[in-house]
Amino acid sequence: MTRQPGVIPLDSAGADALKPILSMDDLREIEKLPIEQRLAAHSTYEAIRLGASIDPAAPAIEFLPNADPDEPSQVVSYQDFFANVTRTANLFHELGVGKDDVVSFLLPLLPQSFYTLFGAEAAGIANPVNPLLEPHQLVEILRAANTKVLVAFGPMPGTDIWDKVATIRDQLPALEHVVQIGGEPQPGTVEFDTAVARQNGDSLDSGRTIDGADTAAFFHTGGTTGTPKLVRHSHLNQVYQAWVCNRMLAGPAADKLLFGLPLFHVGGALTQGISSLTVGACIIILSPSGWRNPNGVRNVWRLAEKYRPSVFGAVPTVLAAAASVPLEGADVSSITCSSGGGSAIPVAIGKNLGELLQKPVLEVYGMTETSSVHTIAYRDWPVKLGSAGHAVPYSRVRIVKLDGDGNCSGDCDVDEIGVIAMAGPGVFSGYLNDEHNAGAFVEPGWVNSGDLGRMDSEGYLWITGRAKDLIIRGGHNIDPAGVEDVLFGHEQVALAAVVGQPDAYAGELPLAFVQLQAGASVTTTELLEVVRAKTPERAAIPVEILLIDDMPLTGVGKVFKPALRWQAAQRVFTTALDGLAEAGETIDVTVGAHGTHGSLATVLVKGASDNRQDELQQKIDDALGAHVMNHEVVFDTAG
Repeated sequence: MTRQPGVIPLDSAGADALKPILSMDDLREIEKLPIEQRLAAHSTYEAIRLGASIDPAAPAIEFLPNADPDEPSQVVSYQDFFANVTRTANLFHELGVGKDDVVSFLLPLLPQSFYTLFGAEAAGIANPVNPLLEPHQLVEILRAANTKVLVAFGPMPGTDIWDKVATIRDQLPALEHVVQIGGEPQPGTVEFDTAVARQNGDSLDSGRTIDGADTAAFFHTGGTTGTPKLVRHSHLNQVYQAWVCNRMLAGPAADKLLFGLPLFHVGGALTQGISSLTVGACIIILSPSGWRNPNGVRNVWRLAEKYRPSVFGAVPTVLAAAASVPLEGADVSSITCSSGGGSAIPVAIGKNLGELLQKPVLEVYGMTETSSVHTIAYRDWPVKLGSAGHAVPYSRVRIVKLDGDGNCSGDCDVDEIGVIAMAGPGVFSGYLNDEHNAGAFVEPGWVNSGDLGRMDSEGYLWITGRAKDLIIRGGHNIDPAGVEDVLFGHEQVALAAVVGQPDAYAGELPLAFVQLQAGASVTTTELLEVVRAKTPERAAIPVEILLIDDMPLTGVGKVFKPALRWQAAQRVFTTALDGLAEAGETIDVTVGAHGTHGSLATVLVKGASDNRQDELQQKIDDALGAHVMNHEVVFDTAG
């Protein structure tokens, strides 16, 4: 069976599956066939089997150790890939994993990571976890998931994953087995490669028949404080995501994809991962650290020239970095479009990348709770930079007004900003912990995105900001996106983020952090002048612009705004406490995440005598008490 251009194997409609969507009538025509009937597989295991059957000898994965197009790659054929997924599922079955048991994993990007993800979904429930999190955060997630088997990267230079496993394994009451990938075999663990190699690779030993409603995975969501929210994905959620991404972004036969997103993120696991593997495409793993390896961006166009991808897809920070890399004669003619999501693509970045490649930049929008992509800029419709386009087939988007209890009180008018709500086959059924489901849906089936947006007269969705990112200055709501767009529009700015700086009078004031391009000479004064000239809303103009060498990023490359808010608060609080210390005393402030308060300022006082402590406590409380953020004072008399 050879894959034919214009065919999606996962689509029962066959050759008609990729007819262009030129109008809303075309879109509704597609939706006449119920999605359950359209999908040729209802489990991720069967969907991947379809992809592997197209050409078993074709490469499913090419693994690059260091994102260098000149280095030899490790190639895994589709025949071997699917056999290894099956063997991995059988290993988990042997370790006692049933359909409702959880296999969590802490892994970099390796071929074995893909076997683990889809093997876990075939045996039970997969739980991909960010290995960059701190041990206490990992414990919270793994306890919440009730992890039975933990797969982790072994002791290797340059990584502390195994050190974290050694720290936390005794704190996980449901944990029965630790499976190790790489490094010197450790006592009390199962060595992955050896154990998988002796398993049956032809069929599932469990004899399991997977239903589309069965739980495939738990993905943890953004926040890392308090009890973690685990999103429950069904197999149908994930198979639909594979189908819809190929329907909207499918490339030619034997396509290849530059892959650098982590598997603990739905963009990596689903939008790019399973979507590629269900159509016989080849995943080019750039390195164990993906796009976080500087060589990935540095060599991006040489990699594109060698591997000939039809779609260049990444998060906006990677798109921004790639847009500043000169082509230097590289042949990138295979690229038909770029796509990005995870956060909004600044208009200036979309324009720069589009001009560099002379191809459209298609913004996608979705969330973990929608199994990733939910809207996209349709390539056959006019592309409006800055817009996230329209809902993908079978999905719906509304802009709604919420009452004080978080319930829908009506739909917004055209161009009226409200909360984005979404429904469709990709939308999850709820969080694992039912306590987290309060406010998760504005109406049954309609998930509350937590994002603000508007719908224009042509039905295009415009993301106007994250509700929690709003800066509230003296009761005035400020969306930081407008100022960020101005900063991103400056040719010497690489990354920009605007957050709320605590202020005793106004509550918050906008503060901008900027990472400049290499070799840039622009000053903060000059940048502030540009912002003043292009920002009509006076209240939104930052009180200050701070240059930062390295913008804090999440594991998937989004700007991690909480770290910037903490830095802003620490500056303000340190200034507020200046002068309180007497001779022999020091007062230091740190701000960070807190499980109960969300964020907490910790004031460490050293050298204060016992009879000074009450006085200092009162002065510190007076100095910081006007701020919303909670604080605590810790006295270290030994200091």
